[in-house]
Amino acid sequence: MSTYKLTYFDFDGGRGESIRIALHAAGIDFQDNRLTSAEFKEVRTDTRFQALPVLEIDGVMVSQSNAIVRYVGKMAGLYPADELQALYCDEVLDAVEDVTHQITRSFGLEGEELRQAREALADGRLTIYLTGMEELLRRGGGKFFANNAMTVADLKAYYQTRWLRSGSLDHIATDLVQRIAPGLVEHQQRIEGDPRVVAYYASRS
Repeated sequence: MSTYKLTYFDFDGGRGESIRIALHAAGIDFQDNRLTSAEFKEVRTDTRFQALPVLEIDGVMVSQSNAIVRYVGKMAGLYPADELQALYCDEVLDAVEDVTHQITRSFGLEGEELRQAREALADGRLTIYLTGMEELLRRGGGKFFANNAMTVADLKAYYQTRWLRSGSLDHIATDLVQRIAPGLVEHQQRIEGDPRVVAYYASRS
């Protein structure tokens, strides 16, 4: 039996959370290796691209969050077998990754510089992203992005929506998603109520 070790930062969310949920949904025992920022600085050069998450399978390290979540999603029944539905799933994964990159570019800014950057983001790329994601949700039937069922695309989008609505991003209004793409708010509530997601967080408590 293979062994799995997932290394990511010590918080619920970000690029690692959909992988954690999918591993749990697949019934895979894994080492949930959570690092503080200070701890990551000490081991950063040990990772292939000096970034997290990384997944070690029988001691062999693989990187890139979307590649990992697709791999685990297949084992969990959370990735479509149909090629077109898989394409729809991948489109969402990459869209979330694109906007995550846009947001993280503002990390480290302070004061007026941060305010201007975040407000420009909200009026520009975030609005484009949210509008596009709601279109993709409608294409999928309104409840899920692909396959008429929850996939890893839903897990990744769910956490992005939750993050944008959380108030943890200064100068990003907590009602931005509701105003621009209310369907994504309903989607977030649907996914966080899925028994597999509920079971994962119950296992964490």
